[in-house]
Amino acid sequence: MKKITLLCLAVGAVFMSYCQTNVISTSFYKDVTKTNLPYQDLQALSMDAGIADLDNDGDMDILIANEHKPNILLINDGTGKFTNESALRIPQVDHDSEDIGFADFDLDGDLDIIIVSEDDKTNELYLNNGDGTFTDGGSRIPVTGTSNSVVVFDINKDGAADILIGNNGQNNLLINDGKGFFNDETTQRFGEFVDVTQDLTLADIDNDGDQDLLVGNEDANRILINDGNGFFADQSLDRLPYRSEPEETREVDVADIDGDGDLDILYGNVEAFVNNALRQNRLLLNDGNGFFSDITKTHLPKDNNRCFGVAFLDIDHDGDTDIMTGNTNGPQFGGNSPFSVYLNDGNGKFSDATGKLIPENIIGKGFDIDFVDLNGDGIKDLFLSNRGSQDFLLFGK
Repeated sequence: MKKITLLCLAVGAVFMSYCQTNVISTSFYKDVTKTNLPYQDLQALSMDAGIADLDNDGDMDILIANEHKPNILLINDGTGKFTNESALRIPQVDHDSEDIGFADFDLDGDLDIIIVSEDDKTNELYLNNGDGTFTDGGSRIPVTGTSNSVVVFDINKDGAADILIGNNGQNNLLINDGKGFFNDETTQRFGEFVDVTQDLTLADIDNDGDQDLLVGNEDANRILINDGNGFFADQSLDRLPYRSEPEETREVDVADIDGDGDLDILYGNVEAFVNNALRQNRLLLNDGNGFFSDITKTHLPKDNNRCFGVAFLDIDHDGDTDIMTGNTNGPQFGGNSPFSVYLNDGNGKFSDATGKLIPENIIGKGFDIDFVDLNGDGIKDLFLSNRGSQDFLLFGK
């Protein structure tokens, strides 16, 4: 009798442990896509989502860069329920829209929009009228290009946000005149080099108080070091460990993964246009001065995904920085793939927790991941952009 009782207790303990694990795994995020998004409108070619308070009402709205179709502007009612007000607020034109940046370019107290475009080489600038409606100001952008990435920042420290654009070709640096008109100072500030750039990320990697530039390419990636006045020097060969295999990077992100006070680098990699590119994402550790060592093999799980989006985020609310990636693994970029989740042990070493923290139905063609409080409850939510499949909204709990 005692043996049977002990066996039952043991089985019960295992069952309780299993149940607790599964409760934990489904308790972080709730899928509210169908109730809180204009569901049918968002089966679009979403390349990027920009999230900001565009109508100055105190909550976060969503702008979607919609490839080869008019961009989509979703207005928040304050509780995280969104209405598609694109036709009322932003010019509805077809462009090969790829990436979004926000800033008050004309210094009138509201957020304006820059969207860069690839195939049709039309970079879109939209000026906020003060009420969350926008007027086309594209004639203020003096360059065209096959563009995939944009970041905005006051590079020359004059109080006005400037624009950096990543191209297939020469990348651009545009300086704001303080009124929302831009001058091309690419050659003076970048120098001349030709890349096939997919992503730009600004970060102070050498801890000297200014923003350096990480360039994610379809060929060798770059690090451009800021001299403090917005002039950049290519120091890639000194600072980056390169692979012997081809590397095709789609996105670059930075975070302090090990709590030592400096920014480390994650490359989200694909094999799309570079033959035999190694798909494995790559994790680089900062020595504190902006020189990096490759810790991928020891600190990041193996993967063979085509990773089009990466994000550092505390997805499990434990105080350290985890990783989420959006993947597109089907032939010819078809089919749907899970979003990968890698949990940090607190020291910068990651374990695979894919399928354990977000609902199982959240699969797609992941191109962008945004982690921000959208319903005003103080807990960060997830907006997941999927190219050619349903975008998702998950509320954090």
